[in-house]
Amino acid sequence: MSTVRKIPQRQCIGCGEMKNKRDLIRILKEADQTISIDATGRKNGRGAYICPSMECLRKARKNKGLERSFKMAVPDEIYDSLEKEMEQIEGKQ
Repeated sequence: MSTVRKIPQRQCIGCGEMKNKRDLIRILKEADQTISIDATGRKNGRGAYICPSMECLRKARKNKGLERSFKMAVPDEIYDSLEKEMEQIEGKQ
């Protein structure tokens, strides 16, 4: 008998849908309170997941998804830098 591997699911902070972990982008809050995109998905810190679309990022910004996930205030500069990185990711696809 072969074993069936369980695919990890995570919830997008923008649209709220459960999706495969590999299909989402991980946003990381490190111990020194810096927030960045974790391309590897393996860095240490608190992670939040978002779909690779600008629409989900706008929804997350509007409903304060990162603030709820990280339990801290997130400055607008962080959202702006995430928006620029998201544009680069969408351009590659």
